[in-house]
Amino acid sequence: MGRRANLTQDQILDVLQYETSGAYSPAERAVLRMAEKMTLTPAATENVFHQELRAHFTDRQIVELAATIAWENYRARFNHALGIESAGFAG
Repeated sequence: MGRRANLTQDQILDVLQYETSGAYSPAERAVLRMAEKMTLTPAATENVFHQELRAHFTDRQIVELAATIAWENYRARFNHALGIESAGFAG
């Protein structure tokens, strides 16, 4: 999936070290940080819309990012709660 999304091999391998990896731009690190904070239980909402995001994205873009991250969290938690596993369509 990462390759289809045009991620580099370094980005795929370094995702867990995105904070210190040179494979990610400052904007990409800001989005990954936002996703990480929104995925915590409970979600860490303080500073999610920090100046760092506003330096790279418009308010409209930040809302779309938050909606996309929230939707993916919803799907993951819903599937987990019902024991739904991957059907293997992505490959």
